Amino acid sequence: MKERIWQCGAYQLGLDEPRVMGILNVTPDSFSDGGDCFDPAVAIARGLTLIEEGADILDIGGESTRPGATPVLPEEELRRVLPVVRGLAARCRVPLSVDTLHPDVAQAAIDAGASIVNATGWQINVPEWTHVLVAYRAGVCIMHTPEMARLEGFDPASESTCAGDVSICLAKAYRCACEAGVREEQCVLDPGLGFGKTTTQNLDILARLESLTQLGPVLIGASRKRFIGEICHEPEPCARLGGSVAVAVWSALHGAAVVRVHDVKATVHALRMVTRLRSVQAM
Repeated sequence: MKERIWQCGAYQLGLDEPRVMGILNVTPDSFSDGGDCFDPAVAIARGLTLIEEGADILDIGGESTRPGATPVLPEEELRRVLPVVRGLAARCRVPLSVDTLHPDVAQAAIDAGASIVNATGWQINVPEWTHVLVAYRAGVCIMHTPEMARLEGFDPASESTCAGDVSICLAKAYRCACEAGVREEQCVLDPGLGFGKTTTQNLDILARLESLTQLGPVLIGASRKRFIGEICHEPEPCARLGGSVAVAVWSALHGAAVVRVHDVKATVHALRMVTRLRSVQAM
């Protein structure tokens, strides 16, 4: 069987085993770790620690996407992100991702050493997005959002067929990206857990994850999110480790190619144990 590859600029990341994307927020107001790595030197040190713990990718974000967060101008986002991207690019050999709503921020971050765009603001047929991806051959996470659902005529508030609606929207976004010149191997699909979705909708997506993976490689970003807190009765995001690791393992077992997490070491250890157990079971 041909190995699955994620083309991320100069990197070719094999996806036959699940990859761990470590979260590095350089914001003062992210829902879980806002302010922890706002200083660039602290952020760079934290990123190097995440790599030591087993992160295959670092995802660097300069604007919080939590509900009610204050929007950040691209200039301020660049001021937060670029020193960290440059510092890590000079010190590590793993792909760096920039988590952004803005294509101009994505391009500047790639110029500084990033090779993946976690396109939380992805919009179908926006030339600025596709130009960045085609010109640089950067990897991209195409994420489902309520806005994407509305454009396709779906009601984001409906509880009825969430997983199916997400699949339809992502399939169209994926197709449009490829028609614009982005290669299939550059793309990973993110169902956008927690983005305008209820706990029931998030669980529906996870329960039907294998059908979504038929479209292409899937990234799951559930770490410390509210729906885990609701199920585990943990109001504090940092107390949601057990639930977050459980979702990461479930996702990997049901076909996810990448899991995006805050707690890298615990996730890497859990996935390593499950992988070993599955190999023994297969003997």
